[in-house]
Amino acid sequence: MAWRVLDNGDEVWHVQAAAEMRADVKVWQLVLSFRSKQAEREPRAFWATYPLESSSKSSLFQAADRLSDDAIREILVQHLS
Repeated sequence: MAWRVLDNGDEVWHVQAAAEMRADVKVWQLVLSFRSKQAEREPRAFWATYPLESSSKSSLFQAADRLSDDAIREILVQHLS
């Protein structure tokens, strides 16, 4: 099940949130997975980092839940440009 479902033009995108901790940094960073599948196109998917970090994984997901659809759509549009 998608965490969020966003539309962008004629495409519907399913968004999942994930947390990533890199070896050189001891904080969790929000990473978003975008997936689209339209009947007339091949499935498209990509990962994008979001500028949101926390030392607590649960706090990161709580902050992610407060993000607006418009803020997430902005990441999608930037990637598609």
